[in-house]
Amino acid sequence: MRLYITAAAAAVADDGGLTKPNKAPQHMQAARRGCRSAVVTGLLAGLLLFRAALLAVETGASLCPSATGCLGWRAGLGDWLYGGGCGDATEEFMKQWRRNHREASLLDPVVVEAAPDSLNGLMAEMDTILATYDRLDMEVVVVKIMAMLLKMDRKVKLSRIQAMFNRQLASLGIPKSMHCLALRLAEEFSVNAAARSPVPLPQYAPHLTDASRLHVALVTDNILAAAVAVASAVSSSADPSSLVFHVVTDKKSYVPMHSWFALHPVSPAVVEVKGLHQFDWRDGDAIASVMRTIDEVQKSSLGYHQLYDGVAERELRRLEASKPSTFSPLNYLKIHLPEFFPGLRRIILLDDDVVVRKDLAGLWEQDLDGNIMGAVDAHRPAADGGICIESALGEHLNFSDPALSSLGLDGLHCAWSWGANIMDLDAWRRTNNRESEFRLWKMASLPPALIAFDGRVQAIEPLWHLPGLGWRMPDPNLLQFSAVLHFSGPRKPWLEIAFPELRQLWLGHLNVSDSFLRGCGIVE
Repeated sequence: MRLYITAAAAAVADDGGLTKPNKAPQHMQAARRGCRSAVVTGLLAGLLLFRAALLAVETGASLCPSATGCLGWRAGLGDWLYGGGCGDATEEFMKQWRRNHREASLLDPVVVEAAPDSLNGLMAEMDTILATYDRLDMEVVVVKIMAMLLKMDRKVKLSRIQAMFNRQLASLGIPKSMHCLALRLAEEFSVNAAARSPVPLPQYAPHLTDASRLHVALVTDNILAAAVAVASAVSSSADPSSLVFHVVTDKKSYVPMHSWFALHPVSPAVVEVKGLHQFDWRDGDAIASVMRTIDEVQKSSLGYHQLYDGVAERELRRLEASKPSTFSPLNYLKIHLPEFFPGLRRIILLDDDVVVRKDLAGLWEQDLDGNIMGAVDAHRPAADGGICIESALGEHLNFSDPALSSLGLDGLHCAWSWGANIMDLDAWRRTNNRESEFRLWKMASLPPALIAFDGRVQAIEPLWHLPGLGWRMPDPNLLQFSAVLHFSGPRKPWLEIAFPELRQLWLGHLNVSDSFLRGCGIVE
């Protein structure tokens, strides 16, 4: 059975198509087309803008104040639309809508692609039909609306995916201003003796192993990020003279990194800049351990794309692999802090994308109760027993591998994260659990530590780490009271795509009058 809209009444026919009308006076046809166009426009606008209301109607919910009021409304609508005697027309339309809504996913892709791109386009098609025929097949109307909604929905999803992809690409790049800074500092190193002066100066060398001082490590090749992390920690400290920063970088970044801290001392705090090529490895086992990690990273970068099937998964992995940090050895050498600092018993490890807002002495004095490290607890209490603040172990580790299953880890347990951690290096050295095969986890620096430190992490106060500022704007209260702000996520504070308010917090720790920063356009 098919339903048709006519000028005077709704006619039920079974001839399976549109029929030619009897000719009416021209001014009457124009009036009818105008009224029907207005009615159909209102109907489609309601369908497009209030789909939630339609779902409520489908489930039997009523938008009328009473049953009798609804009946009166329907009768009046039927009289107005169809000229009287057609109160069942609206009900029939909804039946058609419900049936086609269930079958919408089965629509021919060609039909969906040919659907109008907008309400105006759909109305133009309706007007074209009404100009020739005096009856409108309701099933045709419903199918066209469904096809248009599907087309619009697909366009919205595609736009979202494209926006995410573009943001991801933007997060991978290194700004031209940061390239400029590295080049200018390297040039300064070659022509300016002050840029080549020892970091730290010889008189401060004993501080590097002084257990009475507060030691902070950064493993990074990002000069600007290291500068902000160090400057913010010094400005937030009640006793800057107790701070000793150990900046570990690679050979490529060593010269500009050294030049920056030689020309920008943070006295009375002490900064050491050391390249991987400068470590005096006296322990053969330590060398072998570090080299195994570097070798695993290089081998994993070659076979990374072969581990996943499917075009979408491969594209995702290709995008992930394009991150500078994914296969950077520096990103994985955090698990070798005991080898880097054999003379230290305790150290604070900061990521380079942090801003310190409170004295780190409070983090340094945390009681680890014999555990290897302290990290902010990774779950928030809730009625269901707690929810993960960031992610669960299953998002980092390959639990399909039998070797991982045998370790007794639970993929539903929350994962702690890097950012601001206090490490007991003596307790770490007493364990022999720093090695793990890369096939057991997804490429990142956190998963191997999740395996190595399982059961050896002490929960510390939440104020010491506010993560995710590269993903979302935090609660203002958390932002105000947190000691360490961590820009984990794609919107790093040195990128234009960062949240403006958060970026200003980060830029506030740079000297706007510095000639290097101004010359490269980092500050204005």
